[in-house]
Amino acid sequence: MNKKQKMIKMTAKRAKARLNKHTAPTIKKYVSKGDRAKALAQEQAEAALSANTPSDVELSSVEEVQDVQVEPTDTKHA
Repeated sequence: MNKKQKMIKMTAKRAKARLNKHTAPTIKKYVSKGDRAKALAQEQAEAALSANTPSDVELSSVEEVQDVQVEPTDTKHA
């Protein structure tokens, strides 16, 4: 490898190193116990709300099924 090729190689290495230098860190920031407790409480509250919502949807779907069953019997008598 001649002198010019070495210079090109080193320049490319430096450019690559500069690009790698600007990547975001993968280490997560420290979260205090209080913040973790708040986050856990919020997640539990959301889980409780989401647990209540599907039961309401199930009741409405049962009512819709009952309505559908009633309608055909009304049309047969008419």
